[in-house]
Amino acid sequence: MFKKLILGTAAVAMLSGAQMMSASAEDMHYVPSLSYRTGPFAGGGIPVANGFSDYMNMLNARDGGIGGVKIVVEECETGYNSQKGVECYESTKGKGALVYNPMSTGITLQLVPKAPVDEIPVLSMGYGLSATAIGEKFPWGFNYPTTYWNQLSSILKYIDSKGGIKGKKIGFIYLDVGYGKEPIPLLDKLATSMGFTTAKFPVGVKEMQSQSSHWLNVRKERPDWMIMWGWGAMNSTAIKEAAKIKYPLDHFIGNWWSGADADLRPVGEVGKGYVAANFSGIGTDFPALQDVLKHVVDAGKSQVKDKSLVGDVLYNRGLFNAVIVAEAIAAAQKATGKKAITGADMRVGLETFDLSAARLKELGLEGFAAPVKASCSDHEGAGSVFLQQWNGSAWEKISDAIAPMNDVVRPLLEEAADKYTADKPDWKTQSC
Repeated sequence: MFKKLILGTAAVAMLSGAQMMSASAEDMHYVPSLSYRTGPFAGGGIPVANGFSDYMNMLNARDGGIGGVKIVVEECETGYNSQKGVECYESTKGKGALVYNPMSTGITLQLVPKAPVDEIPVLSMGYGLSATAIGEKFPWGFNYPTTYWNQLSSILKYIDSKGGIKGKKIGFIYLDVGYGKEPIPLLDKLATSMGFTTAKFPVGVKEMQSQSSHWLNVRKERPDWMIMWGWGAMNSTAIKEAAKIKYPLDHFIGNWWSGADADLRPVGEVGKGYVAANFSGIGTDFPALQDVLKHVVDAGKSQVKDKSLVGDVLYNRGLFNAVIVAEAIAAAQKATGKKAITGADMRVGLETFDLSAARLKELGLEGFAAPVKASCSDHEGAGSVFLQQWNGSAWEKISDAIAPMNDVVRPLLEEAADKYTADKPDWKTQSC
């Protein structure tokens, strides 16, 4: 099940679990990577895993790791399957794991209750259980830089800026799994408060590439705007079907997992005008990305097979995930005074790092993302998103950062957190 150990020495090293375990915790920062390079969603999982590991490799090669300690990234293949994800967790947690990045809402939901027991934080960066944004109720869960709920609020805010949303019908097409259903409670509540109606179109996993009936229903319902919570093959299929019924693609907005290069390249010119949310930079025109190319990709230490794919949306998403993990490790070292940290120390780092605009510039990522400031009570940072539009061959940024409606969403997240913990009398909370 294990794929590679990325040690960031002279090359990507291939080691057995026994060899790795011969190293003491003082020798490494051990970060499991629950990747999915196989299965129906591999097209998205591969670039995310590559971006994550390449940034860590770059830090090892350029800086000698973080605070003088090398980073070990061990990939465990999940196939985007929740049961396999739990198996990966159970087989790696005893190796000194600092944090888990599940890369799946389904796996996240399984790991959230395990985190406080094992004292290993779970970082579901921009996905997972939105209620974990409430740090008082979820000391071990983190959503940086923003949640699905706040992302949805930013998308609705954008729609409202384009002639108003009151009285409009918003279509919501989504993958019919935990991930796709996650923002529906907020959508329903905001529909009431903002005065719009909704039409929902669930797409089963087996229907991802067969959506003609769904889009016939869209044509029948005639929504003013469409929002998509899709993944994998569902995305390109939906865009092609939307174009087929002549739905205006500039009124079709995907979330940040529905706006990858891999989604639109197969669509090409047909998808021109389609819009998607994003929270990380596009391309390689950043010093940090140039360092990744120099120290990792060009040096033969990357699993990227085509250099031109570095800088794609999902590659940069995985890289940004690694940036947040690295910054939290550094913050934990500073807070504890220790070079080698534990999962409990990492939790402190995840509540104290400050990825400010100035820090992003220091990292060689100026303008790459909106600043993210960690805190005890706010485990998402309530970050902003921007919108990008497909021009037929590439993505173009079309908006400034759109701040979420946090004043509306935060109380709803608190309600959701209360509901989650209400039937769990032994749940561990914290005072902030």
